[in-house]
Amino acid sequence: MITGNQLRAARALVNWTQEELATNAGVAPRTIRLFESGSRSPYARTVAQLQSTLEAVGIEFIVTQHGVGVMLLQKA
Repeated sequence: MITGNQLRAARALVNWTQEELATNAGVAPRTIRLFESGSRSPYARTVAQLQSTLEAVGIEFIVTQHGVGVMLLQKA
């Protein structure tokens, strides 16, 4: 499962506000705010929805033995 920090970084890579992500993912902006701040973890299905929305625009979420991150895939 992705982290709030990964979500924030992914939004920055695609230059989306919390509101834009909320609209595109069909979730409340408050959910994103609380998740990114570490105040609350959304339901797994909500996190999956956020993740798939960002993956659809080229974000790849990375998990390695050294840590977690995100990257924006180049368009062919």
